[in-house]
Amino acid sequence: MSNGSSAELLANPERENELLVGIAQRALDQARAGGAEQAEVSVSSSLSREAGVRLGEIELLEEARDRGLRVTAYIGQCSGTASTGDLRPEVIDQCVERALAIARQTQRDRAAGLAPAELMAREFPDLDLWHPNDLELDQLAERAKLMEQAGREADSRISNSEGASVSSEASLSVYANTHGFLGSSRSTRHSQSCVLIAADEQGMQRDYDWDSARRFDALAAPEQTGLAAAERTLRRLGARRVPTGPVPVLFAREVARGLIGHLVSAVSGGNLYRRSSFLLDAAGQAILPAGISLVEHPRLPGGSGSSAFDADGVATRERALVNQGVLERYVLSAYSARRLGLETTANAGGVRNLVVEADRQPVDALIERVGTGLLVTEVMGQGVNLVNGDYSRGAAGFWIENGRIAWPVEEITIAGNLKAMLAGIVGVGDDIDTRHNLRTGALLIDRMTVAGQS
Repeated sequence: MSNGSSAELLANPERENELLVGIAQRALDQARAGGAEQAEVSVSSSLSREAGVRLGEIELLEEARDRGLRVTAYIGQCSGTASTGDLRPEVIDQCVERALAIARQTQRDRAAGLAPAELMAREFPDLDLWHPNDLELDQLAERAKLMEQAGREADSRISNSEGASVSSEASLSVYANTHGFLGSSRSTRHSQSCVLIAADEQGMQRDYDWDSARRFDALAAPEQTGLAAAERTLRRLGARRVPTGPVPVLFAREVARGLIGHLVSAVSGGNLYRRSSFLLDAAGQAILPAGISLVEHPRLPGGSGSSAFDADGVATRERALVNQGVLERYVLSAYSARRLGLETTANAGGVRNLVVEADRQPVDALIERVGTGLLVTEVMGQGVNLVNGDYSRGAAGFWIENGRIAWPVEEITIAGNLKAMLAGIVGVGDDIDTRHNLRTGALLIDRMTVAGQS
């Protein structure tokens, strides 16, 4: 067990939280005294450790201890924000003075200000997010070695490694504002990953596996992650291109999450008030097939995105974003809501534990349903235009024939329009990935253009 001062956050989080609360209150008091009509403060403290190995040798041992303060002052409808990583009292006061000075110089913004006081969270349930482990760096390194070793020894075709890493992070945060709201949260996250390279007479391929959990003992065994990385790498050997044409495309859950992320971005306040979304004015319209809903569960115990309040202090609650295919609301903070003439949806900082709900099917059944088409396991490039929905990205995965995986593919492009792709989802896998804030299984799109060999 570590005895260094950095581990005090793990040993006595209550004392660390008291420190953060005191800093937040000092900053608010200073802002009021300086002329702020409203003010808000975020203070955080974190400890992270990470170890990385490659080919059995330690390449990275890192411990980071961070604290930070961000304060926003409102004078009239003008705002100023300043931040610092130095939490000495005199520096906190200087930070507040900078925020006030900026507010006095900025132009009036009718959307500026705190979220309505009546929306502030009043209940703070235990969301099962805090499971600290005071792990030494050499313990993390040993776990990374076991993970990489298991992967490298899985098959003689595993020819190299890009490394394995294990990390452990604990963080505390406090948000307070001049409504009298003060909310504290603390959470832990532990992760591990392994990246391997395989080779045969047809060339080399690379792939990886990973895991992440709030509890360290909930992580997959290191050997399991290493073996999974080897299996995923080996199955890509012998990849080739495919004929060009329109075919059904099954997005594996790892890349399906990206499609849901594009939808969330398109209905988020910032893109809406900037008029840079292909889903402008889409509330109340069908954007997904009737059998699919997206429901936010922000207070899910142990969830990756769980929180009792958003970054404005607004109480979170379970509610649908999309209900039976129809977009019910947007993703709004207090600021973006005012810009649009709407009410906040408690989404300052984004959505929290957004789950794709549908009549889910086994992935094998979806592959059989494809008949002839493509299973995408990796996408590359930045070919996503949220303004008009155009989607064109490099991809890799597997060709499907007669309802079965036939061979691995590479160096292809998949193209479509996000609006049509989302409306064209004809199947949802039951392999929901619970490690993420956006929780979806595989998604089957009825048709996209796949460009490979001519």
